[in-house]
Amino acid sequence: MNLNVVLIAMILALLIPMYEAWQDDDIWQKMLALASAATKTSIMILVVSVLRDDWMIGVCGVIILSVGNAGLMLLAHVLKRMNEV
Repeated sequence: MNLNVVLIAMILALLIPMYEAWQDDDIWQKMLALASAATKTSIMILVVSVLRDDWMIGVCGVIILSVGNAGLMLLAHVLKRMNEV
């Protein structure tokens, strides 16, 4: 099986939560979709780095995977605190 097909399937899987969050007005649903997109994008970066045999791209994917959702979780806590006040 061609790995480009796998990459296209990953891109389609990335768009599913975005479409669902676009239909809903709940901010938590949108934030979960963005967190899912960040994780799936970093996994796609890792797949591309393996396909190209480029470790620098892989390191960027690992950094995004490990720290990418930290800012989103901080934003979630700020929004939660704003709704409590």
